[in-house]
Amino acid sequence: MKIKSISAHEILASGGYPSVECIVELEDGSIGIASVPYGASAGTHEASVLNDEDPNRYGGKGMLKAVDNIKSIIAPELLGKDAKDQQDIDTLMIEIDGTEDKSKLGGNAILAVSLSVAKAEANSRKLELFEHITELFGTNINADKLPNPMVVAIEGGKHADNTTDLQEFCITGISENGPTENIRYALESYHSLKTILKKNNLSTNVGNEGAFAPNGIANNESPLMYIMEAIKVAGYTPGKDLGISIDAAASEFYKDGNYHLSIEDRVLNADELSQYYEKWLSAYPIVTVEDMHDEDDWDSWAKFNTICKNHRVELIGDDLTVTNVKRLQKAIDMDAISAILIKLNQIGTLTETVNTCLLAKQHGMDSVPSHRGGGETNDTSMVDLAVAVGAKFIKVGPTRGERIAKYNRLMEIERQLRDKR
Repeated sequence: MKIKSISAHEILASGGYPSVECIVELEDGSIGIASVPYGASAGTHEASVLNDEDPNRYGGKGMLKAVDNIKSIIAPELLGKDAKDQQDIDTLMIEIDGTEDKSKLGGNAILAVSLSVAKAEANSRKLELFEHITELFGTNINADKLPNPMVVAIEGGKHADNTTDLQEFCITGISENGPTENIRYALESYHSLKTILKKNNLSTNVGNEGAFAPNGIANNESPLMYIMEAIKVAGYTPGKDLGISIDAAASEFYKDGNYHLSIEDRVLNADELSQYYEKWLSAYPIVTVEDMHDEDDWDSWAKFNTICKNHRVELIGDDLTVTNVKRLQKAIDMDAISAILIKLNQIGTLTETVNTCLLAKQHGMDSVPSHRGGGETNDTSMVDLAVAVGAKFIKVGPTRGERIAKYNRLMEIERQLRDKR
């Protein structure tokens, strides 16, 4: 079906600032609607998020320029194109933009159109989005191995004030009972965690992602102890039913060649930081770790990946790799990671995102699609993507509507696939 119309407008994202929503209509009346997230903590190598920079409107964070680029530049080029030609459409938008980081049109503008086209074509063909993606890119769905939840339970760094230096501590589902049950196990443990934090005289306020952001926490290891206790109190076995995942977002506390852990008043070099982490790998049921060194500290990543392999822990690249095939290939060549975080808006098109997942899979790496901390929307495309590429986990916060929408979509897909058997 050919594209009949493309429109766009601002909507509000989770942080109370605008994002972009795009609507694509095909000749048969099929509609695709998509909105794009953006991060409070973002890697410097990500695709551009085009803001208006108008201080009189949303403090400069409006997105009318991105909206106008969709309407006045992208739409005229795509009208009449066949929506089934997703890869050609994505390539055309990249060529029109002509920059390495999509800063002319905005990665947010390009991605909104890319996803809307895919959704419209899926609706036209009466397919779920994950089914459409598998047909487009030749991937396979394993209904017995759907993505499990990586539920952010305690957050700090740029996602919360006056708490841990590290950005996220997650409760990760690892049982063989499927995502719906693993989501339940993780959320029950999350609710137990609230009681444990209160018992330790810590606040249970939440941060950007709906996870607890306790003020006055003693050190960066404390969340691991609290989560371990919470899993047990909820009636589950750490290391069997549920594990722990960490996202340090170390670029946020990297300065002048060292790593500054402010709540512990410590300054560590890269090797000392690796030793600091390694103690945790031995003491806790850690499943994955992410961004444990700065996004350009490649040698330290490679060294730490060896340590992680010795402990059978996956080292996930996020700020290091930013869903970018070129940076992923470098990480592969250097043996710097064993898994990759996937964020659609880091690269800016569905095609480039799937190609990154496929490259990871070719080299035996897991993909982990993720929400964004500062500006998430109710769009659930990341979940369909995760299912389509055979992702091991999805990483999403435990509360707030824009987070829960992702888990509800994952459980819906599990029901759909189960009912087809």
